[in-house]
Amino acid sequence: MRIISWNVNGIRAVAKKDFFESINKMAPDILCLQETKAQDHEVEETLSAMEHCTMHYNSADKKGYSGTALISKIEPIAVTKDMQVSEHDSEGRIQCAEYNDFYLVNVYVPNSGQQLDRLDYRKQWDADFLEYLKNLEKTKPVIACGDFNVAHRAIDLKNDKSNYNKTAGYTQIEIDGMDNFMEAGFVDSFRHFHPDTVAYTYWSYRFKSRERNTGWRIDYFLVSKSLVDRIKSVDILSDYFGSDHCPISLEIEF
Repeated sequence: MRIISWNVNGIRAVAKKDFFESINKMAPDILCLQETKAQDHEVEETLSAMEHCTMHYNSADKKGYSGTALISKIEPIAVTKDMQVSEHDSEGRIQCAEYNDFYLVNVYVPNSGQQLDRLDYRKQWDADFLEYLKNLEKTKPVIACGDFNVAHRAIDLKNDKSNYNKTAGYTQIEIDGMDNFMEAGFVDSFRHFHPDTVAYTYWSYRFKSRERNTGWRIDYFLVSKSLVDRIKSVDILSDYFGSDHCPISLEIEF
């Protein structure tokens, strides 16, 4: 089974940039998209060319903001939205698809803000999201994928010293949040298989960042420990364009 996760930074924009050709090449069984920036009917219309799959959407109340979509060739048993915590559930950030052997959670974690004005909220989000995942894990193992909006270690961003505790995505609070996921038994699957590989998933549109590879690794597949032995590969697909993020892939055997 091949799962692809991609923050598309606007589904309607990326659809005009070889998106469908890229998806055909990657050939996912399940495709998780973040930051669709569209309402459900707009996402559905944009993806209408994709056949022989089920589609599920979770849009933010605010138009043109956030949002997730899950497209699956394998029919899920059930798909639910959000974590049932009212302060977190208006931005379309979570989808959970139940399959026979696991839960797949598609997530777009909130950014802490340019002035770190949302950092306290982000800290609460991380705690509540971890509790949500651990509750799921009581029933079945979990694969959580998406844009986690944090570079976990110095290896995960180009300029670690100049960004530490100054830039959203690399504050100690956010790093601690990711540490908590690891300590609770979730595995950063890319880093597990590629402990010393420098690879990024996000590059700012400014300063020719992608051209210079001045990037961040902020997109992840976090998996329950019990699934690690089933994983065949985890890759960062930096040859695909159309967004300020590139897709990531996980191949797993059931």
